[in-house]
Amino acid sequence: MKFGPVPVAEAEGAILAHSARLTGRILKKGHILTASDLGLFTDDGITEITVARLEKDDVGENDAAAAITKALAGQHVTTGKAFTGRCNLIADVQGLITFDRNRLDNINLADESVTIATMPTMDIASPAQLIATIKIIPFAIPKSVLDAVLKIAGEEPLVEIAPFELKKIGLILTRLPGMKESILDKTLQTAVARVQEFGSEITMEIRCEHTEKDVVDAITETNSKSCDIILIFGASAVVDRADVLPAAVVAAGGSVDHFGMPVDPGNLLFIGGIDDTPLVGMPGCARSPKLNGFDWVLWRLLANIPISSHDIMLMGSGGLLKEISERGQLRQDSSEPKAQAREPKIAGLLLAAGSSRRMGKENKLLTDVDGTAMVTRVAKQITASQAEGLMVVTGHEKDQVELALKNYATGFVHNPDFADGLSTSLKTGLRALPDNIDGAIVCLGDMPLVKAEHIDQLIRAFDPVEGRSICVPVHGRKRGNPVVWSKRFITEILSVTGDIGARHLLEEHADQVIEVAIEQDGVLFDIDTPDRLVELKKRT
Repeated sequence: MKFGPVPVAEAEGAILAHSARLTGRILKKGHILTASDLGLFTDDGITEITVARLEKDDVGENDAAAAITKALAGQHVTTGKAFTGRCNLIADVQGLITFDRNRLDNINLADESVTIATMPTMDIASPAQLIATIKIIPFAIPKSVLDAVLKIAGEEPLVEIAPFELKKIGLILTRLPGMKESILDKTLQTAVARVQEFGSEITMEIRCEHTEKDVVDAITETNSKSCDIILIFGASAVVDRADVLPAAVVAAGGSVDHFGMPVDPGNLLFIGGIDDTPLVGMPGCARSPKLNGFDWVLWRLLANIPISSHDIMLMGSGGLLKEISERGQLRQDSSEPKAQAREPKIAGLLLAAGSSRRMGKENKLLTDVDGTAMVTRVAKQITASQAEGLMVVTGHEKDQVELALKNYATGFVHNPDFADGLSTSLKTGLRALPDNIDGAIVCLGDMPLVKAEHIDQLIRAFDPVEGRSICVPVHGRKRGNPVVWSKRFITEILSVTGDIGARHLLEEHADQVIEVAIEQDGVLFDIDTPDRLVELKKRT
């Protein structure tokens, strides 16, 4: 192709390189110049214009674009009409766009004159949506370039739509003791909305206890009903292949093909199957309609695209979804926690106000344990952890407690109502915490076997976006202390009364609770009787 300025008198039949605004008319770029067009230039006093002329072996931009587009279009894809060197591919149905990334890259690498831009592979396409565009940059390309591109494209279509199909889905929801049915109702509602958006339906729902045996029974029953997909949503997040849900899948005769994914939120997901039915263990973040890793897996299953361990492990590129806005038609709950661009700031809160009625006259918190006051041992571990600062709530023998903790506490707050129960100290402490925290770890002064490493385990587990807003230590299937609470629950905690603390809120917000396994029993060991103190001294 020849390109450049020529005298107006020699430009007939050439391609106008740049749009021209003339008296009485505008000629657009790419226009084939006629004799009358040249007269307009002359009338306006223009003597030279920039044009392009095709040579013998050149293929015009529109013909080239149309030829490439035809070669690339696959199933459920319509080709548009080539115009100004551009030709589009349009989706005919709702589904996932699929293409061979390697072939696409090789076409774009073949010559700078030919470009193809697509939506991301495995992204959702709607009917009549533009999914790819082919653009020829110059007004023409050599036939040799076109032939090279068509050779790379090959005989198989490059861009296709895998349509969503009607799938019958079985949903298993587990519950923990005291867990409100409203939590499961909300989870079901979100799941139904997710699958209905793509033309599928939840045809079977089973609710069971969060035990391996009960989940095995639920899987067996669901599998017997000829569901196309089985989804399992646990009351507690899966943290290991040996955890309740994956263990139940294996015990039921299925397999766990992959645990975890490099997508955030959505890390704690597992995939597997039983017989020929795909099975997914859903992450906690899937209780929210916000985009998460589970969606990427679900879309493939609904479009009949197999998903392997290898596929999941390659999802890390583009897998950081925390800052991505919600998908178009799904609802967003404004109360949902926002993603953070930093590590969470978890304040240390030590309750050291009790009067120790069952211990007799002696203040147990000040009892010498291996040369150190009991409460001091606790404070040392908190300050050695990742907790941000240490706020201490005092009550009984305020001065003595403050003296014992002066080298560790970053602040003290006195609770004059400590005799009215633990809740008064908890509320006093929470009110005294700074505003710039993301949560607090509430520690008890009579639990001297809790270690810094235990506190760090709990803080590391904290991730509200993943549905881990409350982190509870567990040893031998028993829950203990301390507990990490997201800042979002402080208002509710401030309304509790009596000596029970905030334990009932764990039941009300079971969907936000993560149980963190602790190897040592220090998270269960509190000193509330003289016998317990004797046992402690034997262990230290």
